[in-house]
Amino acid sequence: MSNLVSDVAVIGAGVVGTAVARELARRGYSVNIIEAGNDVGTGTSKANTAILHTGFDATPNTNESRLVRQGHDLLLEYATVTGIAIEQTNALMVAWNDDQLSQLNAVAEKSLQNGHRDFLQIDASKVARLEPHLADNALGGLLISGEYIIDPWSVPIAFARDASSFGAVFRFKSQVLSIDVGNEVTTINTSSGLVKTHFVVNAAGLAGAKIDEMFTGNRFTVTPRRGELIVFDKFARTLVSHIILPVPQKHTKGVLLTPTVFGNLMVGPTADDVEDLTATGSTQDGVARVLAAAHRIIPALRNEEITAVYAGLRAATEESDYRLFTEQQCRYICLGGIRSTGLSASMALANEACQRLIDCGLQISTQSVKVSTLKMPPLGEMQHRPADDGQACVCMCERVTATEITNACNEPIGANNLDGVRRRTRALNGKCQGFYCLANVCELVSRANAIPVDDLLSGKS
Repeated sequence: MSNLVSDVAVIGAGVVGTAVARELARRGYSVNIIEAGNDVGTGTSKANTAILHTGFDATPNTNESRLVRQGHDLLLEYATVTGIAIEQTNALMVAWNDDQLSQLNAVAEKSLQNGHRDFLQIDASKVARLEPHLADNALGGLLISGEYIIDPWSVPIAFARDASSFGAVFRFKSQVLSIDVGNEVTTINTSSGLVKTHFVVNAAGLAGAKIDEMFTGNRFTVTPRRGELIVFDKFARTLVSHIILPVPQKHTKGVLLTPTVFGNLMVGPTADDVEDLTATGSTQDGVARVLAAAHRIIPALRNEEITAVYAGLRAATEESDYRLFTEQQCRYICLGGIRSTGLSASMALANEACQRLIDCGLQISTQSVKVSTLKMPPLGEMQHRPADDGQACVCMCERVTATEITNACNEPIGANNLDGVRRRTRALNGKCQGFYCLANVCELVSRANAIPVDDLLSGKS
C-alpha cells in the first residue's frame, strides 16, 4: 500500500467516472480511480443506445436537462478531435395514434424550454417521405436536428487513456468495502488495499447509493432498470436514416430504433425494474417485446437477421433527475442516478464535479490545463480503417486486423480479456459472434497479455 494521499479519489470507472478523472487530471490534480470491475466501462456504460442527445425532451429546469445540453457540445467536439466515430442522423419522433399526435405539441414546447429550437413538426406524408420503410399508420412526427449516433465504448476508454496520460492512477478489481472520513484524509478500504485521499467523487453507477450510504446514510435507493436491446444485421441498416423515437411515457422513453456507427440497426430498450445488480442477461419476454416493437415500427425487419441481443442496467432512483449532492464537511461529491443520458452529459458532469470539489475546499490548481493529443482507433463503418488498406482480417464480419487486436491490448488502459477486445476493436461482435474467429482472437490476446487461453475463455482474466 502506498502512503501517498491523492487529491481526489473517483469511485467508478464508467463514462462519468472516467470523464471526471480526466478533467481533474488535466487540471493538474492527483487522482486515483477505484473500479470494482476489471476494465473501464464494464457496467451501465457498456450497454446503452449509443446516442449523443441534445436533451430536447428532458424535463426542463433539471440537472439532467442542463448537463445534457452542455455535455452534447463538449462531447461532440471531443469525439471530433479524438476520432471517435460519430454521425449526425438527427431524430424523428413518430406519433402512431391520436393521443401521441396530440402530445407532440407538448414535446415541442419542452424542447423550447430546454433551449433547443432546431426542430420541425411534420405531417404523415412528410414522415413517409423521410422514412419510407416505416409502417404506414404513422400520423405525424417531430423532426429534431442535432441528434447523433456515436461509438459509446470508445468514449470512456478515451477518457481513461487521457486521464492516465495526465497522471491519474487506475485501480481495477477494487471493490469498496468501507470508508473512514478523517479530518483531512479519507481512507477507502478496498478489496485490493487502502486508498488515502483528501476528496472523493462517487460515480459508482449502480453501486452509487451503497457508496453514498457510507458517507451520509440512506438518502436514495438505486433500483436497477434493465433495458434489453436487439442488434440487427448490417443489411438492415438501410431501412432507416434517422433515430426513430417514440413519444415518451412516464416510466420510460420507450422503444427506439436507431442506426449505429458500426453499420447495424438497433432496437430497444425495455424498462423493467429488477432487484439484482448483476441481472444483465436477456430474457425471452424482453426480447419478444422488443422484436414485436421493431416489427410494428418497420415491418420489413421481419425479413432481417439478428446479429445479437444484449441487456444493460440503468441506475434508476426514486426521482427521475440526477441525484447530485455536495457534502462539504466530508469533502464528498455524489453523482448518482445517472441513467441513459450519462454518455451525453459525461463531460458536463465532469466540469460540475470539479466546481463542486472546489466549493468543498479543493484548492484551485495553479498548473496549466493539459491538452489532449489522443487519437482513437477508427471503429466506425464510415471511417477509414486498416482493412481498407488491404491488411488481412482476423475477424471477417467486422473487418478487424491482427494489428488492431494487438494494439488494443498494448495501449494504455488496454484490453486484458475478450470483452475488452470487443469494445476496443469490434472483433467478435459481428454476425458469427466469434464462431469463426474466436480461436485466432484468443491466441492474439493471450500472447499480448501473457494470459492462458483457457483463462480468457473462462472469464478468469
